[in-house]
Amino acid sequence: MSLSIIILAAGKGTRMKSAKPKVMHTLAGKPLLQHVIDTAKLLNPSSLTVVCGNGADEVVPYLEAQGIDTVMQHEQKGTGHAVEQGKAAFAKSEQTLVLYGDVPMITEETLQDLINCAAPDSLKVLTALLDNPTGYGRIVRDFDDQMVCITEEKDADEETKMINEINTGIMCIPSAWLTQALNQLDNNNAQGEYYLTDLIAQAVSEGIEIGSVICEDEMEVAGVNNRVQLAELESYYQQKRATELMMSGVTFRDPARIDIRGDLTAGQDVTIDINVIFEGKNTIADNVEIGAHCIIINSTIHQGAKILPNSIIENAEVGANCAVGPFARLRPGTVLAEKAKIGNFVEVKNANIGLGSKVNHLSYIGDTDMGADVNIGAGTITCNYDGANKHRTIIGDRVFVGSDTQLVAPVTVEDGATIGAGSTIRKTAPADALTLTVSKQKTVEGWKRPVKK
Repeated sequence: MSLSIIILAAGKGTRMKSAKPKVMHTLAGKPLLQHVIDTAKLLNPSSLTVVCGNGADEVVPYLEAQGIDTVMQHEQKGTGHAVEQGKAAFAKSEQTLVLYGDVPMITEETLQDLINCAAPDSLKVLTALLDNPTGYGRIVRDFDDQMVCITEEKDADEETKMINEINTGIMCIPSAWLTQALNQLDNNNAQGEYYLTDLIAQAVSEGIEIGSVICEDEMEVAGVNNRVQLAELESYYQQKRATELMMSGVTFRDPARIDIRGDLTAGQDVTIDINVIFEGKNTIADNVEIGAHCIIINSTIHQGAKILPNSIIENAEVGANCAVGPFARLRPGTVLAEKAKIGNFVEVKNANIGLGSKVNHLSYIGDTDMGADVNIGAGTITCNYDGANKHRTIIGDRVFVGSDTQLVAPVTVEDGATIGAGSTIRKTAPADALTLTVSKQKTVEGWKRPVKK
């Protein structure tokens, strides 16, 4: 059964008090409209079209970059008029599903239930039961509990306003019938608009079967009209994701203080402290511990790693049983091998840190390939930028670099080398030897590294 999906996203959103189009405001780090698009794609529609209007100069390029079709509603004449703008998109499909760009929490499961609740040639409506239905269109049923019409709030009498079953706006409609039915809508109502909801009464008069599904979770069909509602949905979303993760084996020190802005996959026995922010796509393996106030962006953290408080990890990979932080920053391109340690106030960028190597204090390691069992002293800097180009530093295995050292790239420090504290290294430091500089670099042949007593 072919399915077209129309997403209405042309409204002004004046109550947001913003120059940004309402559907481009973010929930969990992603535009409201994108949430709806992602859910719509799960239904594998034959076509997906977004009706744009206000803010189209921002919305249309955003959609075109994803290859999503758009149509324009140049005048805001109601939901029926908006759907009519996309009639060419659903002309060849059997059913048309109407969604809304400001209703981001609708789920695939609920939409599947709606699509399958009645025969394909039926008109299907998603409804909800609200304790306070003020502002919503009411579902009017006859004595046999059959839906006869939807009455908008501004057109409802006092008796109708007492009905608590409301229209969510989401419908699945036979496409062929929809095409001709849209032509029969009129705007004889308080708003002077063409209501899509008038299709219900029209279907009743023509003997079209009407099916419905009640959405059990009212937050799933909640729309965003102002920033207060957006904040309420944000809180709902975060708590829902926290609950899902806890049920799969994650411990949150306080699930009310977590912020997931993207996709987070987490293993078992993961412990996450307060105020941690996850952005983009992150993967956290078993037995990982993440301290308070960390920011993790598009990164992978392997089994048993410990991320101490106030650390930032972005587009990086942390190996098994590593330790990072506190107050550490791993910038894009950083890869830590197993058991590596990055300490407090250390910044690493586009670097490979070898097995068991340590950069413990107050250092910058950029554009570097570092071997295994290296110890980098406090205040060490890889000087990777000459003012025009970036250069790499190569550090072999078992190297010891004394505190306050500058490694001026491109430069190589060979296996087993020791660099004296305060040195500025511009040339290759030979293997298994002490290299140090005062005013002139020199190498001490035959020098033996001290043994810990």
